[in-house]
Amino acid sequence: MATRVYESMNRIGKSLLALTLVLGSLSLAVSAGDNDSLVLVGGTVYASPSAPALTDAVVFISGGKIERVGNRRELKAGLPKSGRVIDCSGKFIFAAYWNSHVHFETGWQDAANAPAAKLEAHMQEMLSRWGFTTVWDLSSNVANTLALRRRIESGEVPGPRILMAGAIFPANGHPAFLPPEMQLLEPATPAEATLYVTDYLKQGLDGIKLFTGAYMGNSKPVVNMDAAIVKAAVDMAHTQGRPVFTHPQNRAGLDNALAGGVDVLAHTVPSEQMYTADELARMTRQHVALIPTLSLWSIVMQGAPQDVVDKLVNAGEMELKQYFAVGGTILFGTDVGFYTEYDPTRELEDMKTVLSWNEILASLTTNPSEFFKATTQGRVEKGMEADLVVLDGHPAADVRNFAKVAYTIRAGKVIYNSTQKPEQPILPSSALPR
Repeated sequence: MATRVYESMNRIGKSLLALTLVLGSLSLAVSAGDNDSLVLVGGTVYASPSAPALTDAVVFISGGKIERVGNRRELKAGLPKSGRVIDCSGKFIFAAYWNSHVHFETGWQDAANAPAAKLEAHMQEMLSRWGFTTVWDLSSNVANTLALRRRIESGEVPGPRILMAGAIFPANGHPAFLPPEMQLLEPATPAEATLYVTDYLKQGLDGIKLFTGAYMGNSKPVVNMDAAIVKAAVDMAHTQGRPVFTHPQNRAGLDNALAGGVDVLAHTVPSEQMYTADELARMTRQHVALIPTLSLWSIVMQGAPQDVVDKLVNAGEMELKQYFAVGGTILFGTDVGFYTEYDPTRELEDMKTVLSWNEILASLTTNPSEFFKATTQGRVEKGMEADLVVLDGHPAADVRNFAKVAYTIRAGKVIYNSTQKPEQPILPSSALPR
C-alpha cells in the first residue's frame, strides 16, 4: 500500500514539475487572481534600437512599470511574488510604438456613448493590433476625441495613450478634402491665432497643428498661412510647453512654417521634389522633426498614372534621405484615420528604402519619446512604463515583421493578443536554474 501511495505521489510530483517548467521555471508564489504583475518569459529583448539582444529574457512588470529585465538564468532573487505569465519563446520584445500622425475620424462617431466593445474592436483594427500604445491625433472632432480619450484612460476601453493637436487653417483656406460645411478656425491676424491656440490648450489639448498650406483643389492655387500668424500661434503654444505641427502643401507653406518656429513637419512636401540647402540648415538648427508619411502619397493617388504616383513617392523618399543624412529627427506616422488602410506595412517598406531596421525602430520608439520629453517611455528598462510589443518575427530579417504583432501591452495590460491564448498564472516552483 505504501509503495502504491509513493508511486502515485511521485507521478503527481513529476507532472507538476513538467507543468512548472513549461510556464517558465520561475521561482514565484502566485495568486492566480492577481492582475497587477505580468511576466514575459523566454523572448529576445532589445532594450533600445542600439542595444544588443538579450536572449532567453524575462521582463517583470508590476504596477504598470517595468521592474526588472534580465536573462532567465540570472534572475534568482527580488522577483514578484505573484502575477501572470506570457510565454514569449521564439518571439522578440521591443518598446511599444508611437504613431505620431493619426486621425480619429471615420468610425469614431459618438465616442461618448458608443458601446465599449465596438470602440475596442475598432481601436484594435486601427492601432492596437499594430503595436501602437501612444499616438498623436493631428486634428479631429475635439469633443468627440476627448470623450474617447476619457474612456480609454478610465480603463473602460483598452487603447493607446492619445495626445491631441488642435487644427488651425489659413484665412480663406478651407481645404478641398474637408466638407464645405465643416467649421474651421481660420485666423486672419496674429491676435486671432493667439486666441485660438489659447482656447485649444484650455480644453486640454497637447499641441497645435497649423495647416500652413491648404490644398484648394486641382487647378486652384494653394492658400498659405502668413509667417506672422504662424509665429503668433507657435509663440503661444511654446509658452505652455506645447509642440506645434505643420502641414505644408508647397515650398512657401514650408518656409513660412520654419520662419514661424514650428516643431514638427507632419509630412514631406513631394510636390517640391527636394528640400533646399537653406531649408535643411534651418530644420537642423531649429531641431525640427519630420514625419515622412511616405505611403500616403500612393494611397491618396490611387487611380492616377503610375509615373505620377512614383514621382511623388520617390520625392518623399528623397526628402527623408536628405534630412536623415544631416542628422534630423525622424518620427513614424501614417496619417491613418484620414484613410482606412490600417496596416502600416506599406509605410515600413517605403521607409526601408532609406533607413535600416533599427533606425525605423528608433522612429517608432526612442525618437518620439525623447522629442516629446516622455522620459519614461521608449525603452525596455527598469523603471520605464510597461508599454511593450511582442513580435512573431525579427524586423532585421524582414521589415514587415514590425507589423506582425503577437501582443501589445500598455502599462502592463494586454490590449491586443493575436494568439488568443490567455496569460497563465505563475505556479509555485523551486526550479529556477542555478
